[in-house]
Formats: sequence, structure tokens, C-alpha cells
Amino acid sequence: MTDTTLKITEIFYSLQGESSTVGLPTVFVRLTGCPLRCGYCDSEYAFYGGERMTLESILEKVASYRPRYVCVTGGEPLAQRDCIQLLTKLCDAGYQVSLETSGALPLDDVDPRVIKVMDLKTPGSGEVNRNRWENLPQLQVQDQVKFVICSREDYEWARFKVDEHRLRERVGEVLFSPSFGQIEPVQLAEWILADNLPVRFQLQLHKLLWNDTPGH
Repeated sequence: MTDTTLKITEIFYSLQGESSTVGLPTVFVRLTGCPLRCGYCDSEYAFYGGERMTLESILEKVASYRPRYVCVTGGEPLAQRDCIQLLTKLCDAGYQVSLETSGALPLDDVDPRVIKVMDLKTPGSGEVNRNRWENLPQLQVQDQVKFVICSREDYEWARFKVDEHRLRERVGEVLFSPSFGQIEPVQLAEWILADNLPVRFQLQLHKLLWNDTPGH
């Protein structure tokens, strides 16, 4: 285990800002690097740099916070091959583990105990062609699919994809988030209500509390 290393941007303890565990104290392990360049990305600082850490040292750092929940995020964590091994080790340690992924890379080898929070990239992201639709059959009822909505056109596209792929039957949660600074949150909320859409509207709690300061 000590020979396996990953490039880590940061490991920190905060409240989960998104997904079905929003508000719960969580340790975040942010891996460095991402092959995508979404227009609304709020973690560009994780694209480069980082510190190479062994699996053992990552697990020790996580354990020092005595968490119940651990979120592996990025960048795109699956861009590093050994992320798969890290996810399994975290599950073995008894944490409830979630993976935040762009959905552009294969999910086939992800430990089935991991809760996958997978983006489907909308046209407004600039990376819609990177969606790996083959990942959808890998999703389970515990998993979540997230759409970041940049415009009315994105909303209509996402609404169609929810129906086309029967996402409400496939996963536990479908999440719609307004792209920060591109559409007003109340606008997205009103669209969802007007269409009686069976999705969870979410705001990024960390932006409301800490103005998205890195490390929170």
C-alpha cells in the first residue's frame, strides 16, 4: 500500500455543500488534475500542482478527523488510475464514501459501496460531448446524477435527458443546480415547480457559508 501514490490538492474537513448528504460534516479528498474544462468550473486550482501522497498517508490524514463521511473529488478524481484503490480502502475503513465525478471516465471498476455523484454535462458547460453515456447502466439506486444548469436551454435539455434515460427510476437522486453567476437560483426553482419536475433543487451550501474559500 505504501508504494501506491496519488497527487492530492488538499484534504480538509467541512460541511458537505451538495448532494443528498448536504450539511453533514465530511472529509474531502481533492485529487489533482482534470481532462475537462467546463466553463463554470469552480475548482481550477486543482488542475495542476498538488502533493504526491501514499495511500497510507492519505488514510492517516482522513482518520485524524474521525469522520463518518468522506467525499473524493477533484478535478476529476478518476483521471488518476489509483483513485479506484483509494475508494476501496476508504470503504474498508468503514466510512460512507462518495465520489464526485464528471462522468467522462469509466465507472466500471468503482467499488459498489461508493455513492457515485455523477455530472451529466449540459450544452452550457462546453463539455457536453464528453458525457460517457455508457456509465448510466453502472449507476445504482444509491447513486446520484447532477445537472448544472446554465440557461433555459440547459434546463430543457436536462429535463429531456431525465426522461430519456429514466433517471428517476435508475438512481436515488437527480440534482439540478443553478450555475453560479449565470442564472438566478430562484429562476431555476420556479422552472422546476412550474413543471412539477421530480428532481432535487440544490444550492452550493459552501458558497453561501464561506463564499467558496478553498479548504471549505
